[in-house]
Amino acid sequence: MPADNYFPQLEDITRAKIRLKDVTLHTPLQKNLNLSEEFHANILLKREDLQVVRSYKLRGAYNKIAQLSDADRKKGVVCASAGNHAQGFAYSCRELKIQGKIYMPATTPKQKIRQVEMFGKDNVVVLLAGDTFDDSNRLAMEDCQKTGMIFVHPFDDPQIIEGQATVGSEILEDTKDQIDYLFIPIGGGGLAAGVGAYLKQVSPSTKIIGVEPAGAPSMQSSVEAGKVVRLEKIDKFVDGAAVQQVGNYTFEVCRQVIDKFQPVPEGKICTKILELYNRDAIVIEPAGALSIAALDFFRDEIKGKNVVCIVSGSNNDITRTEEIKERSLLYEGLKHYFIVRFPQRAGALRTFVDIVLGPKDDITHFEYSKKTNREKGPAVIGIEVQTKEDFKGLVERMEENGFIFEYLNDRPDLFQFLI
Repeated sequence: MPADNYFPQLEDITRAKIRLKDVTLHTPLQKNLNLSEEFHANILLKREDLQVVRSYKLRGAYNKIAQLSDADRKKGVVCASAGNHAQGFAYSCRELKIQGKIYMPATTPKQKIRQVEMFGKDNVVVLLAGDTFDDSNRLAMEDCQKTGMIFVHPFDDPQIIEGQATVGSEILEDTKDQIDYLFIPIGGGGLAAGVGAYLKQVSPSTKIIGVEPAGAPSMQSSVEAGKVVRLEKIDKFVDGAAVQQVGNYTFEVCRQVIDKFQPVPEGKICTKILELYNRDAIVIEPAGALSIAALDFFRDEIKGKNVVCIVSGSNNDITRTEEIKERSLLYEGLKHYFIVRFPQRAGALRTFVDIVLGPKDDITHFEYSKKTNREKGPAVIGIEVQTKEDFKGLVERMEENGFIFEYLNDRPDLFQFLI
């Protein structure tokens, strides 16, 4: 079926739900008291992070693979994934006793690779290739052309979309109240297309907000251009939702069902990950925090409303914790990096510490190399402040005391090179 003629139908979504009933969990729709109080609204979280593979991706993968003919099953299946689709794919291969091959970007967190291998056991082979999902996707499709194996796309396939749509069916089953707003994370668009299409047919008054990482707004860019566009450069931090190009099917559906797009800065997503862990003991990955992180942009609009946020996954690698903290501090204006040119004399650093630093400022990063035959030596310094407002005083004291410096937070070229 041509992509521009496709729209998920309720009967196909219902068949997908029946197909999945003994495989996937009917995940809870939980009211979050902290968020509800903060936003003065009824905030409900659809906890797909509690799915058997810790993300919604199992729904689409199983729905697709289970409908293959016997002849196609014998050929085996191939997919490309940044992690969550791979886990759903691997679980499906094992359940359906089909041989599968999985291409994953070389940058995929080790925790996700181990999970894939655990879910698939002897039914899958993992191949690390390429730096992004798009690189791995190209290699997987080339493999299919050579071997005749069946390609299982992570999002751009009607059967994948219909499997993901069952999330929407469960949401409406689990609440008696009218849902005013639904926040859906978007990567390639399979979840947004499926759930969005279901709600537009069953609950047309619900306003659907599509949430993307600010560093990879692929769907919003495509909808604004009126066609699928490829982003040449993306921030890969939100690995479960950072794609350079959305699908043709997902684009055609999303352009019809998404009422508004909201990009969210990666640093804000990190802040929300830490807040959810510290306040609610909810552990989620960056893509899983997207929908909740978007609430701040709708604070006035959602007041007093019934709001659902889809928490799409919890496959976070603990080794990324320090990076998450760092990105959060930078976004919140609590951590600042400078190149400071110190006089090359004894006591220069002590002067800086005693006079420039505030009582609650903390040096968290310091790199210095003494330069011969020079009056001044540069040092890269990271300073963490207690409140955002403390930054102004820090800069003023450096200027008043004659310290020559360059602020690195606003220089991404130097920042990435030096820090």
